Amino acid sequence: MADSGSPGSGSSWLGVVADGAVPVSGHGHVGVWPLDEHNAKLLDNVHPRGWQNPQKPDDFVYDLIAVGAGAGGLVSSKQSARRGARSALIEHHLAGGDCLNVGCVPSKALLRCARAIAEMRRTDLCLGGGVSGGDCRFPQIMERMRKLRAQIAPVDSHDATMKAGADVYMGRAVFTGPNELQVAGQTLLFRKAVIATGGRARVPSIPGLEKVPFLTNASLFNLTQLPPRLVVLGAGPISLEMAQAFRRFGSEVTVLQRSDTILGTEDPDAAKMLHQVLTEEGITILTGTGVKSVSHNHAEGQHWPEIRVSALNNGEDCEILCDALLVATGRVPNIEDLGLEAAGVEVTAGVGVKVNDDLTTSNPDILAVGDVIDHPDLRFTHMAGTMAGMAVQTALFAGRGLPVNAASGLLSQVVVPRCTYTEPEIASCGISNLKAAAAQGVEVDVYKSELDHNDRAILEGASCGGFVKILCQKGTEQIVGATVVSERGGDILAELTLAVQYKLGLSAIARTVHPYPTLGEAVQQCALNYNRARWEKLDQSGKL
Repeated sequence: MADSGSPGSGSSWLGVVADGAVPVSGHGHVGVWPLDEHNAKLLDNVHPRGWQNPQKPDDFVYDLIAVGAGAGGLVSSKQSARRGARSALIEHHLAGGDCLNVGCVPSKALLRCARAIAEMRRTDLCLGGGVSGGDCRFPQIMERMRKLRAQIAPVDSHDATMKAGADVYMGRAVFTGPNELQVAGQTLLFRKAVIATGGRARVPSIPGLEKVPFLTNASLFNLTQLPPRLVVLGAGPISLEMAQAFRRFGSEVTVLQRSDTILGTEDPDAAKMLHQVLTEEGITILTGTGVKSVSHNHAEGQHWPEIRVSALNNGEDCEILCDALLVATGRVPNIEDLGLEAAGVEVTAGVGVKVNDDLTTSNPDILAVGDVIDHPDLRFTHMAGTMAGMAVQTALFAGRGLPVNAASGLLSQVVVPRCTYTEPEIASCGISNLKAAAAQGVEVDVYKSELDHNDRAILEGASCGGFVKILCQKGTEQIVGATVVSERGGDILAELTLAVQYKLGLSAIARTVHPYPTLGEAVQQCALNYNRARWEKLDQSGKL
């Protein structure tokens, strides 16, 4: 849906409410649906009706203005205000960005329900009755998601930002010069600005797609009925998380991936293990598959259209019919219509705003953070927040000490953790596999611990054994990266990310007491493998 115009002059929810349960995803913003009490509460926080923009004197200069109210913009504006700066935040759609509204928050709510359903179907837990494929109460699952999303929303609300000391403007920001921009008819001056406009789903160029009511992450969470048949384009984290969830809810799910593997650059052993788990759960994964065209028929009175996907699977023509088509083939930055040329900010078309290692752009007074920058491998909510803290430090306090939430003020020196929240989770950080090490010219030693004999994994009845794999600089104990395949793998990864970031040796992890029984003991087991190879030993006479 288009945005609602100039909210400062009496906005409504009309621009942020979708007009149906299965909205068509296009190039603009997709609205929120249905307008029940939970979504009304959400919108009261992230796009409040009647919001009045501040009115400042013409010569007023902000120390920092953040454009975009996702994680990057929220942290930039709030942190700078808390540190004494005259700060402002501008947003023309929904505060909280993708993460709160159409990303991390709603997806994890669905994954929690999907896991509960999977648990009920397990025979080894003696839970009784079980849940059949057609009895998952999908409308209630989606309502629970909306309720919890609304419960979290106040943290990202305009009121919360104002209470932190920053002004909030609703409207579309357009730079009109190196140190000024316009929003809702006002011109605002700034010493520094942070571009944090995020990204959106990449829509591939497929014949017929523009005429098909496909879904992206922006519209998926508006569903109120479970699609009987779901086709997912792409096999990255979002694709596989939702494929597993909807399969557990009862949909027939097919994943189409152009390359020969899933999960892109993640560890091949991890990808292979997850591929096996998803296949065993009944998901059809077709790798080496390119989509040739899509079309649909939608009979009057029929809730779901019949979508026809024509593809080429490893050289063979194939056709898949489905009721819903989820496009999850990557992200593109929101850099259009921002007036970046007038601001002197250079961009790489289709990739993002060009940033230096300290997050400054070609205009030294403007920085950029989050999904909008030209680093596609850093598109995570936690990285947007981390970058924002670094940007505030660079913009307002350069030379006065390091930021509190990063190893240094340089983007290249931050160790990035990432996690795919399937079951099992695939979590990794740093140089996490041999292919990545070879690409960077780093020689490594690999220490691996299987979870097949981990007591906690056995007691949990994990769907696969899983493993922890730690890579060290060859001939040393310096950890350069790791991969965890396990339930709660993202939680386990934190210890390893800390070790990589602050150069803690593998032997230090071996000497750290880990509680029993935990999955995290597998990390210690990897470290013990390092120590055991270097133990002093006694010979038969008792001498060293």
